[in-house]
Amino acid sequence: MVIRQTILRLRTSDELRGRVSSVNSMFVGFSNEIGAFESGVTARLMGTVPAVVFGGAMTILIARGYGRPLSHDEADRIGWGGWSGRVSHGAFRG
Repeated sequence: MVIRQTILRLRTSDELRGRVSSVNSMFVGFSNEIGAFESGVTARLMGTVPAVVFGGAMTILIARGYGRPLSHDEADRIGWGGWSGRVSHGAFRG
């Protein structure tokens, strides 16, 4: 959350910073509510313990998929060019 807010402030012009921050806050708040609803429905359908185990397993699988190293082309495309070696999502290695 801190990194996202820092990047948001650094990459947004002064004129748009308030608008971008408010839209970001709305999306974060809304996603939390959707997540709570999804967790409740899953717990109701599967039971509490199986829903927690299922959610943890899916989190690990998704994190592994997004945690793959980026190629130089991908890093350049998203503005992380200039790093030596490969860059992994969420962690700068160089």
